[in-house]
Amino acid sequence: MSSRSSTSSSPSSTGHELIVPPRPQGGIPIARMRPVFQPGEVSQRLNKLPQRDHESLRSTYERMLEKGPERFQVKPAGVPAMEHLYEELPNFREVLDDVRRQIALCEDSRDPLEITPMLLLGPPGVGKTHFARQVAQLLGTGMGLVPMSSLTAGWILSGASSQWKGARPGKVFETLVDGPYANPVIVVDEIDKARGEHAYDPLGALYSLLEHDTAKAFTDEFAEVPIDASQVIWVATANDERSIPEPILNRMNVFEVQMPDADAARTIARRLYTSIRTAHAWGERFDAEPTAEVLDRLAELAPREMRRAWMTAFGNARLDGRGTLQAKDLPPAGGAGRKSPIGFMH
Repeated sequence: MSSRSSTSSSPSSTGHELIVPPRPQGGIPIARMRPVFQPGEVSQRLNKLPQRDHESLRSTYERMLEKGPERFQVKPAGVPAMEHLYEELPNFREVLDDVRRQIALCEDSRDPLEITPMLLLGPPGVGKTHFARQVAQLLGTGMGLVPMSSLTAGWILSGASSQWKGARPGKVFETLVDGPYANPVIVVDEIDKARGEHAYDPLGALYSLLEHDTAKAFTDEFAEVPIDASQVIWVATANDERSIPEPILNRMNVFEVQMPDADAARTIARRLYTSIRTAHAWGERFDAEPTAEVLDRLAELAPREMRRAWMTAFGNARLDGRGTLQAKDLPPAGGAGRKSPIGFMH
């Protein structure tokens, strides 16, 4: 099995998501163009299609030819400044150390960026998906999100045959062909909750996608045209590794991410308070720093719940005409992440 790390204290829907991040800290990323498919193969497939059949497949080929095969292959210009991530995501220190080492290997060289596929194991709300977003921003590339908990078909990553009604390409194809990057971060979220139907294995495509050599000619079952997925940066998240096949684990660096300790949680909560306050014009009405009592209360929450708790507190304090947040402004203990029985979703 891959070497396992245990992170401790000091960073880090359904459907397809493509995120184009802002310029990462540490300078403009280096970008080259890399073809992700061969136009000749696409044209050949298109010419063989019957004139009045397979309209969806025809439009897919035509879109590929219109967009062209070249995509940005990016990497940081050097080892980027990561201090902000170590502060923001203190329980991801060992994962960040690993990413930093791998960036350093390709610094000052013509080699492309290579990041070993990683699996982040940890309890819900610890910040695993948020960490993946931050990695995409750090590297200057995009991010595709594949939430496995809500998907039951084995073709979600690799596409379904065009012979099936309602078939479409898989998420890997969509991210590479429809997106601007040859090396996006693709997050397989909650991989331990993948469910198959009958003979379909929802993780079957990963056996080849996680291997660099076989990923160079990955064939989506809908388009049936090889695409180069060898530069994809894979991040999987899970709460429990026991349902993940051993061959998948063997292809990834596995990190066990713990909930931040009290001091780290206070640091995360304080940084989140500051970021929310400075990101909104109404933030000027509130104190530059939260009180120790309020920070202690926030430190009891999982990182994912902190933003909602802060927003509730800001709103309650504003309704009360105060610029200082008090403990009574926060949601009831254990209620920050619960759905309200009526009203708007947070």
